[in-house]
Parts: sequence; structure tokens; C-alpha cells
Amino acid sequence: QTTAGRLLLVAPRGTLWNGSAQLVLLGGAGSRDAATLPGRVAWTLRPGWGQIVVTLASSCCAPTPLVLQVQPRWGGVHLTVQDGHSEWPASVLSGLGTPWNTLQPQGDLSLSTHALEVELVQGRLSLAGQVQLQANAISSRLSTLQPMGSYRLTVQGGTSTTLQLETIAGSLQLSGSGRWIDSRLHFEGTASAAPEYQEALANLLNIIGRRDGARSIIQVG
Repeated sequence: QTTAGRLLLVAPRGTLWNGSAQLVLLGGAGSRDAATLPGRVAWTLRPGWGQIVVTLASSCCAPTPLVLQVQPRWGGVHLTVQDGHSEWPASVLSGLGTPWNTLQPQGDLSLSTHALEVELVQGRLSLAGQVQLQANAISSRLSTLQPMGSYRLTVQGGTSTTLQLETIAGSLQLSGSGRWIDSRLHFEGTASAAPEYQEALANLLNIIGRRDGARSIIQVG
């Protein structure tokens, strides 16, 4: 319910306090898109004074367990995430439906957190610390170039939560920035191709944004 039908725990074993399941990503209610994470995700829940400590581990993607402290708040919850690192296959994003089911991304996703705290109270989201997602050797079925490039997405919390997208290397150049305003993301960015690869990346540029000459304009919110 919390994820609006986009995340399921399938074939669970054990109990609420100590168990495991297969993690499935979906495009939401009525969607035919689905992707299952390799292996199983295991969890433990340990209640304590005013909080619950949650430990998550995955043999494929998070062999070093991720540790979260969950503290109930009046009308919401406060989440503290212990600094950690995990690796995920980009292909699982296809299960989320549009536009990922069209892009069919391939490659590796590296997720790291630093001093991350998230609070959700009465529908308002606030964030402290940093989340960084690095997409390495990314390719798509819409282009013959394999890979197209590697990219870094950084979310920085604070008084105003910001997002920064940058290209590490590659023939497809992505850049942009955004911020959350009233728990809604407002993002503006551009996508372009190196001159010698414009034809090979034309279909992808047409889909990921509004064409403006040789580049595409990406807008969210």
C-alpha cells in the first residue's frame, strides 16, 4: 500500500521479526511490467526504546547488511540510515513501468548513503544527509551503443533538498539539477550526444525529453 503497488515481497519465509522474501518491482496497479531481484532479501526487526532497528541483507546486492532505525512520530515516522553501500542491477528498473519499460536499461547501480535521515510527518517529507546513486556502463535497447555512459545522481538534504545529475563518462551526456518543493520534485536537465554518435542516440533522445535541436530538454514537476 505504501508503494502504491510498485513493490511486493513474494514467497515470504519466517516471521515479521526475522524472515526473507523475493523482492519484485512493478509498474503499479494493473501494470504488466514486473522485475524480480536475483536471490532473496532477508530482514530482522528489533524493537527498542522508542524505535525499531531494521536490518536488510541481499546475497546479490547488499552482502553487508543495511541498518535502519525507525522512530514513530506523531502523524509520521523518522528514519535514520546507517552509512552503507550496495550494488543493484539496472535491469530491475524495467519493472517500474513507464519510461523504464521502454528504455530497458542494462548496467550496474551503486547506491551509497552518508548521514542520511528521512522524516515523513503529515505527508511532508524532509531529508538530511546525502544519497548518491552511480549508474555504471549503462545501455538501452533503444541504442546500439553499449555502453552509452556512466552517470552520478546526488541527493543532498538540508533546509532545501537538492538533486544533481552529472555525466562521469560516455557518448550520451546527461546533466541537470532540481529541488524538492512541498515534497514535489522540480527538475530541469539536458541530454545530448557526442557529434559522432548523434544518429545512434537519436531514438533515445526523442523519448527521454523534448527535442531542442541536437539536445533534449528534461523537465519534471
